[in-house]
Amino acid sequence: MNKLLLTLSSMLVASATAFSAHAQEAKGDAKAGEGKVAMCIGCHGIHGYQASFPEIYRVPMISGQNAKFIASALNAYKKGERKHPSMRAIAESLSDQDIADVSAYYEGHGKGAAAAPAKAPSPSAKVAELLNKGGCVACHGDNFNKPIDPSYPKVGGQPADYLFVALKSYKTEGNATWGRANGIMGGIAKQFSNAELKELAGYVSSLPGELKTVPQSRFR
Repeated sequence: MNKLLLTLSSMLVASATAFSAHAQEAKGDAKAGEGKVAMCIGCHGIHGYQASFPEIYRVPMISGQNAKFIASALNAYKKGERKHPSMRAIAESLSDQDIADVSAYYEGHGKGAAAAPAKAPSPSAKVAELLNKGGCVACHGDNFNKPIDPSYPKVGGQPADYLFVALKSYKTEGNATWGRANGIMGGIAKQFSNAELKELAGYVSSLPGELKTVPQSRFR
């Protein structure tokens, strides 16, 4: 376990350093980003909205997500490291400045007075064992909402079906339209069966989270 955490830490430092160098190229402007999110609202601005590819699942909440992670994800779709036809088409339409602005907008979107933190449920013995095996807290932090680097996502409270599909995508190889190329997450996800990934997704979804879906209109 210690060896796994040491390896993860080394990879995280390298990844964060590389991302930081890229992020310095464009500084996000949340106000400018407000005028660039029309293509995001149709999915991420509707409570309970479900995607249908590669299967039916609720889309992730992105209001309150780390700006650096949103930018990292969009750039991964743009480069084809994350494969999803709709998201790649959207990402390819955005300049580096657009991505920085949209990311800055969503990081602050929906933030208001801080609510009292809810008590996190304890995992079952089986889930605790799976979490320990994957070293999940080492990256995503307390309640899966305090990642060790802002280029990593908050995931606590995200829809369970989304988390399950996302985790499975890291195991997918050789598919032209679906999958995520990420050495860290790929190595972790491949340790688990899909049934185990579903259990992990269910627990992480049950945690109190900071992310929201804030209803938005295309005609503002």
